[in-house]
Amino acid sequence: MTVQRITDELYNWASVLDEATLEQARTTAGMPFVSPHLALMPDAHLGKGATVGSVIPTDGAIIPAAVGVDIGCGMIAVRTQWTQEQVREAGALVGLRTGIEDRVPVSAGKHNRRLTATATRRVELLEARYHQLLEEYHATWVSSAPVIPGPDGHAENWRLQLGTLGSGNHFIEITVDEENRVWAFLHSGSRGVGNRIAQHHIKVATQRCRREGIELPDRDLAHLAEGTAEFDHYIAELLWAQDFARENREEMMDRTLDALGEHMGAPAERFEEVNCHHNFTQREQHFGKELWISRKGAISARKGEMGLIPGSMGTASYVVRGLGNPMAFHSSPHGAGRSYSRSRARRTFTLEQLREAMKGIEYRDTDVFIDEIPAAYKDIDQVMADAADLVEVVHRFAQIVNVKGD
Repeated sequence: MTVQRITDELYNWASVLDEATLEQARTTAGMPFVSPHLALMPDAHLGKGATVGSVIPTDGAIIPAAVGVDIGCGMIAVRTQWTQEQVREAGALVGLRTGIEDRVPVSAGKHNRRLTATATRRVELLEARYHQLLEEYHATWVSSAPVIPGPDGHAENWRLQLGTLGSGNHFIEITVDEENRVWAFLHSGSRGVGNRIAQHHIKVATQRCRREGIELPDRDLAHLAEGTAEFDHYIAELLWAQDFARENREEMMDRTLDALGEHMGAPAERFEEVNCHHNFTQREQHFGKELWISRKGAISARKGEMGLIPGSMGTASYVVRGLGNPMAFHSSPHGAGRSYSRSRARRTFTLEQLREAMKGIEYRDTDVFIDEIPAAYKDIDQVMADAADLVEVVHRFAQIVNVKGD
C-alpha cells in the first residue's frame, strides 16, 4: 500500500484500519508536542495509551503510556547449522518443546529459582549499567534529583526474572526458512520489572499534568516535559529497562539453543542473528531536527538495518531489511496486529479451530491459547504487502515448534 496522508499530522500505511483506531491515532497526533506527524504502521490497532503499531515523534516531551508497559519488548532470531529434516529425524518434537519449557520459565509471574552462570554475568552488567545511568541523571540534577532505590525498588526479584518468557503473545519457536534451515526465534520484553517501571512513570506523568492543570483529551496521554527531573528519571530507567529486555532475550535464546542442542546431540552454532525492540524510545534525527521517537509496536527500519516481523501463532514470520522510509521515521510494522480483542476472540473461536490452525506444529494443546488463534490477527501477508516501501523481505519463516505461557 502507498502511504495515505490522513491529515498533515497523520500518515497511514494500514490498508485495514477501523475507525476507533484511526480516532485514537488522530487524538495522539493532535498533542502539541507531537511533530511533525504520527506514522501508523500496517499492523495498527487500538491500544492503551496510544495506538499499537504507531511511531510517535515528540519534541520537548514524552508520553510514558505511549511507550507502553512492556518496555523494550521485541524479538530475537538465530540461524543454526541444522535443517528441518535433521531436527525431525533426531526425535519427537514434543521432547524438544518440553526441553525448552524445562529451561525457560513461561507464563505471567513465573521466574527462575536460581540464575545460571551466564545470567549472573548479565545481571552484573545490568546493575553496572543502571548505576551508570543514575550517575548521569544525578550529575544533571545534583541535589534536586529525588533519591532512586534502583530496580530493587520496583521489583525485588528482577534478577530472577532474567531469562523468562511471560504470556500473551510472547513465544519461543523453532522455525524454518525458505531454504529449510532451522532457526530459533522468540518474542518477549522487560517482564515484571519493566512493567513496574512503566507504571511508576505513567503515574508520575498523570500527577504532573493534574498538578499543572494540563487538560488532556485522554488521560493516557499524560506526559513528562523535557528539562525536568521527572523526565530525566524516566529516560534513565527506560534505557535500563530496554537493556534488560535485550539481555532477557539473549538469555532465553541461550537456553533455547541449549535445548535444541540436547535434542540434536551436538551444540548449536550461531550463524545469522537479529535482536530488535518494538516498544521503545530513543533520540533520533529526522527532517533536520533532534526528536524523541517512540515506537509502540513498530521496529526501527533504517536503510540496511535488519529486523524481525512475527506473524501470529501458526502463521509465517519474516526477517526483513529496512528501506529507511523518511515519512515513516525509518520504521516498519512489528507483527500481524490484532483484529479481535482477547475477550472477543475467546467468544468467537473454538479449541477445534485452534487445533486446525496449528496442524503440523508441535505446541501445548490447550484452550488457554484460543485468544491467540491466527484468525484473531490481521493477515500477516497483507501487512507485509502494505509494508513494501518500508522493508524488504530477507527470510520467510514457517514454525515447527511453538512454546507459549498461560
